Amino acid sequence: MDEMEALRAELEHYRAEKEKIRDIVGQIGGQAGRRRQATINVVFLALVLGAFAFDFLRWVFEWSVPFLPPQFLLELAVLLVSLKIIWMIHTQTKVDHFQFWILHSIEFQMSVLTRRLSELTARITPAREGPRDGDASPPSEGAR
Repeated sequence: MDEMEALRAELEHYRAEKEKIRDIVGQIGGQAGRRRQATINVVFLALVLGAFAFDFLRWVFEWSVPFLPPQFLLELAVLLVSLKIIWMIHTQTKVDHFQFWILHSIEFQMSVLTRRLSELTARITPAREGPRDGDASPPSEGAR
């Protein structure tokens, strides 16, 4: 029964870790993050295309808008594209940090498992006390 309880405790620990990881992935950007990012992409694209289209139409039909300098909308579109690039770099940094955290967590778990395996091996392997009665002595290195 002791082994069963140890397995149950290990299973509960695994489930708790799984839920913690699921929460962290949700914070970084799960389904809700995708929808929000798609909405932001559409808004950026509409603003940039609108600025370029309006400026192009102003040039083709020779509209004069007294309060808008000639290159203002193009500069605004370049600014929006720059902001989008900064946003993408920020998002990629968050993803890289998360990947680093996961790899660090895996490395930590591997170290713990290696330590446990060493302890178990040390418990199982009997200490070498020398030859027992009736056992042949191990060959020496120089006897070849």
